Order: sequence, then C-alpha cells, then structure tokens
Amino acid sequence: MSHFVFGLLHLSNILLTIQYMKAERVFRLKETLPNGLLVEAIVWRVPEPVPGCTHDFKYRLYCGREGQSLVRYDNERGKGDHKHVGDLEVPYTFVSFEKLIADFIDNVERLGA
Repeated sequence: MSHFVFGLLHLSNILLTIQYMKAERVFRLKETLPNGLLVEAIVWRVPEPVPGCTHDFKYRLYCGREGQSLVRYDNERGKGDHKHVGDLEVPYTFVSFEKLIADFIDNVERLGA
C-alpha cells in the first residue's frame, strides 16, 4: 500500500476522534507519486455544513500532472459536493467521508498510481 493510500485511510480514523468549535484544518497531504502524479488532499471540519452540503466537512482532493487537473473532488458554497474529471464537472453524492476517500483513491489508482 502506498504512503498516499495509507495517509488517506489514516485520515478517516483521525476525523472520527477530532472535536471542533470552529473551522479547523484536520488533514493535509501533498505527495508526488512515482509515476509523476501530484496528489493533494486538504480537509477542514466546519461548525456547520457548507451551503449545498449536509455534512460538516470542507474538502479538496486533487490529482493532476504537470499543472493539469485529472480528477478533483471538492465542495464549495452553493455548488455542494461535486467531482471534476478533466474539464467535466459532475455532482457527487456524499455518503460518508470514508466513501469519499475510497472513491478518490479508486480514481487515482485508475490513473496508474
């Protein structure tokens, strides 16, 4: 299992134990994989859901190469949870944080990670 996958799986355990009172960054990962893919993940726990979402996370999970975004999951005010694949943006149904991480890892692995 790569350091990247381990880091993201470890994130789910961290998030289950953190308590918050205001927006708090709970995780950040930035790693260049052996195949040249850049993976970045940053997650905040927010005191109330981002407009358009029903959970208490603000996140951006990114995978790209040479400045080009290949896959990205994020949630932003008014848009809610969504996913970018290349230039295409599609809604993402947030089920759980663990499922979000699993879906992102699956996408990264399909890119050859």
